[in-house]
Amino acid sequence: MGMYVRTIKRKNKDGSVVEYIQLAHNTRHPEKGYSRAEVIYSFGRRDQLDVEAIKRLVRSLCRFVSPEDALALQVESNGNHGLRFVSSRSAGGALVLKALWDRVNIKQCLDKILKDRSFTAPMEQALFAMVANRALAPASKLAVEQWADKDVYLGTDEQIQVQHLYRSMDLLLEHQDAIQKEVFWSTANLLNLTVDLIFFDTTNTYFEIDDPGDSELKAYCKSKHKRDDLPHVTIGLAVTREGIPVRCWVMPGNQHDAKCVDQVQKDLNNWKLGRVIWAMDRGMTSKENRRILQRAGGQYILGEKLSGNKANEEALNRGGRFKVLNDNLHIKEVFVGEGTGRRRFIIAYNPQQAKHDSRTREKVLKRIGNELSAIDKLAKDKQVKAKYHLLTHKSMGRYLKEQKNGKLRIDQAKIKQDQKLDGKYLLSTSDKSLSAEDVALGYKQLMEIERAFRTLKSTLSLRPIYHTKDDRIRSHVLLCWLALLLVRIAENESGLTWFRLHAEMERLHIGEFVNKDGRILQYTELTPNQRNIFKKLKIKPPRNLKKVDLTP
Repeated sequence: MGMYVRTIKRKNKDGSVVEYIQLAHNTRHPEKGYSRAEVIYSFGRRDQLDVEAIKRLVRSLCRFVSPEDALALQVESNGNHGLRFVSSRSAGGALVLKALWDRVNIKQCLDKILKDRSFTAPMEQALFAMVANRALAPASKLAVEQWADKDVYLGTDEQIQVQHLYRSMDLLLEHQDAIQKEVFWSTANLLNLTVDLIFFDTTNTYFEIDDPGDSELKAYCKSKHKRDDLPHVTIGLAVTREGIPVRCWVMPGNQHDAKCVDQVQKDLNNWKLGRVIWAMDRGMTSKENRRILQRAGGQYILGEKLSGNKANEEALNRGGRFKVLNDNLHIKEVFVGEGTGRRRFIIAYNPQQAKHDSRTREKVLKRIGNELSAIDKLAKDKQVKAKYHLLTHKSMGRYLKEQKNGKLRIDQAKIKQDQKLDGKYLLSTSDKSLSAEDVALGYKQLMEIERAFRTLKSTLSLRPIYHTKDDRIRSHVLLCWLALLLVRIAENESGLTWFRLHAEMERLHIGEFVNKDGRILQYTELTPNQRNIFKKLKIKPPRNLKKVDLTP
């Protein structure tokens, strides 16, 4: 029926009265049905109470109520002093992001840019507000104004307006090269990154509009999202082996992946990264791209197609034993060609993936058998359409062959060819100093860039893009890149996923209390998990009392 604190009195023989404080709750008598008090815990005599211990208990219990209620209870336990609880805003996530923002010198870089500019608007605060919004509660730029004012505490009481947001986006785009370079090198020094292996890949994102208008970026293309009916832009991303984003690019939606390589390689060469090995997927493989990647002493590890290329097929047919690195990775090194045209390949084999490929093919072949049986039972005028549908099917058509008499049969030669490739992937590299093991394991880390793209699209809500102008689109992607950078640093240093870290830190609120003498800003009591996160991220925990403004 609910717990409560009660006071009982006892009169001594000398006439004095002693009060006792008890934690109790009401229970019903099992037979007579009336309510009676049952003591759960006795705190002892009122005049001998450990008040500080009770306050600690209250603060500890506050962890299990809403942050707003916890703030109100904290003030009550410390003595109200006429304070009125006005509002509560989330503060933990923004506090972590702001500490990392300063640590990678984003503020310092912006201060240099703004030094000789006569901006009166809070440009740096506006940029941080948009980056924090991407990581904490992605919304449109119009919604960021209200979010920063009502829902979150970003460390300052300065009012952020929509006009500030758009002006700061223009500033970010104007100085994007300097900002990306400064921020990356600050991050590399901060985390002691080894910038020897850089992964690059592209993705595309679409716009819910019918006409792209006059745009250099938005264009129709073969969509990776199966939305060929909508205009797209292409986004390139380079990351380190630790998953830290190095730089981003925004390119036309119809630009082929391989054409991006020249621009990307030139841009990062200007950063003087030193000896860099590029790891790229099969879409980037071409003779021209291999030449480009070796400019200025660079090297490459490229995923190669398993068929359709003479050198690749020759490499796959070379004999030799596989070396077992672990249960799901066996490798074999082969060379193809002579003289200056000699190329080094690594064949990787995953036994578990081979079993999966075999089971998948068996299911497809079984389905083909059922479809062929069903076609034979159709009327002749309907068979032609059914055969065409089967031949053009993405998974079933590759195993079918049409005979001279018009009948379809399963292509056994194709099945045997695929069986030889089960569980295999082919890599090529220009680096002679890397061991075959390092090449294979390095390429497997390419999943870091896939994880980065997933974070951009889901956690940071890269899409939908609400902007129509090309410059605004480029700025939006840069904001997402900055948010991804801070998120990855937080994950690497804390050992937690951003989902878990964000959920824990969002319970750290800041409350506003007012009375006739002024205003107080106070954080909720830190939980052990929050303190542990601050410790791992090397961030000084905030003081409980943030700010006191006295009425003049």
